[in-house]
Amino acid sequence: MGGPAVALVRVPYAAPPLLLLGGVAADVFAPEPYYGLPLLACTSMVAGMVYSFRVSLLFALAACVAAASAAGYLGRVHSALFTDVAAVLVVSAVGLWIKWLVDRQGRNLAVALTVAEAAQRAVLPAPPNGVGPLSVADRYVAAQAGAAIGGDLYAIQDTPFGIRALIGDVRGKGLRAVSAVSVAVGAFREAAEHAPTLHDLADRLDRALNREGERRKNSEDDIEGFVTALLVQIPPSGETVTVLNRGHPPPYLLHDGAVLCLEPTHPDLPLSTGLGPSRGAPVEETFPFAPQDSLVLVTDGVTEARNEEGVFFDVQRGLAGRGLRGADELADALVKAVTEWTGGQRQDDLAVLVLTRGE
Repeated sequence: MGGPAVALVRVPYAAPPLLLLGGVAADVFAPEPYYGLPLLACTSMVAGMVYSFRVSLLFALAACVAAASAAGYLGRVHSALFTDVAAVLVVSAVGLWIKWLVDRQGRNLAVALTVAEAAQRAVLPAPPNGVGPLSVADRYVAAQAGAAIGGDLYAIQDTPFGIRALIGDVRGKGLRAVSAVSVAVGAFREAAEHAPTLHDLADRLDRALNREGERRKNSEDDIEGFVTALLVQIPPSGETVTVLNRGHPPPYLLHDGAVLCLEPTHPDLPLSTGLGPSRGAPVEETFPFAPQDSLVLVTDGVTEARNEEGVFFDVQRGLAGRGLRGADELADALVKAVTEWTGGQRQDDLAVLVLTRGE
C-alpha cells in the first residue's frame, strides 16, 4: 500500500515540470502552432499550488524562456514571439499574485489560530501529569471545528483537604459556552482551597455562577444557564475517593478488571439552574480506591455518543477488558472507542479525565 500512496502524493509536485516540458514539445512538434502555449501559461499557476512562491517564480521565468525559445526555434516573426511571451507572462503574473495572497492569508490564519488556542488554553489549562499518588490524563474533543475547547470543563488541584477534581458540562456547546467555563474553572480554583467539604465547594461554585449570570444578564457576553458538575476528593493517601454529583454523568471506577458505574444514590440539580434551591443536602459518597485503580470522569459527549442506528455508546463496555492500563492509555482507548462508535462525527463536546492511583 505504501508504494501507490507515495506515488499519488508525488503527482502534484511532478505536474509543473511536466507541463513545462509538455508545452515545449506540443509547441514544437504539434501539427498546428500554439498548441503548447496554454500548458506553458498554466505552469506557474499549478506550481503555486504545491511549491513555495520563489519556486513558483522560477517556473514562471522558465515558462517565459521556453515560450520565447520555442517561438525562435520555429522562426516566428518578432510580433508573434512577443505575443507568446506576453501571454505566458500575464497568466504567470496572475498565478503568482494569487499565490502571494494565499500565502499571506495562510500566515494570518496561523497566527490567529495560535492566539485563539493560547486564549482557550488559558481558560482551561491542561492538568498536570501527576498529583500526589495519582497519575492524570485528560482528553478534549470540541464539537466546533477549529476550537480547542467548548462547553465542557475540568480541573484538578492539590488542596489542604486533599486532591480535588472537577468535571462539568455547560448547557449548550461550542464557543458560546466558553464564558461559563471560565467562570466555573476560576471559581473552582479559588474555592477548592477554602471550602471544607465538597458540599460547601459546590455551593460556592453555584453562587459564583449565579452572580456572574446576573451581572452579564441581557448582555452580548451572557453566559449559559446551568452547569452539570461532578466533584471528586481523594485524600493524600489515595485510599478513598469521595464523589458529589450535581446532575452530571457518573464516574466509572476500574478495579481488578471490573468497571463499576458510581451512580449517585441522591442525584441533585446542576449548578446555577435558576430552578430554585437544591432538593436537600447533596450526599457525598465515598468509595475505596485501591492501588492501580482508575477513576474515569466523562461528559455527556461520551455517554450520549450515538452510532448510525442511534444507539448510545456503552461506557462500561468500552472500558471493559482494558486491564490495569495507565491513565494515558485509558484516556486514549476511550476516545478511540467513542470515535469508532460515532464514525468520527462530532456530535457534542467530549471531555475525559482519568485519575489512576499508583502502587
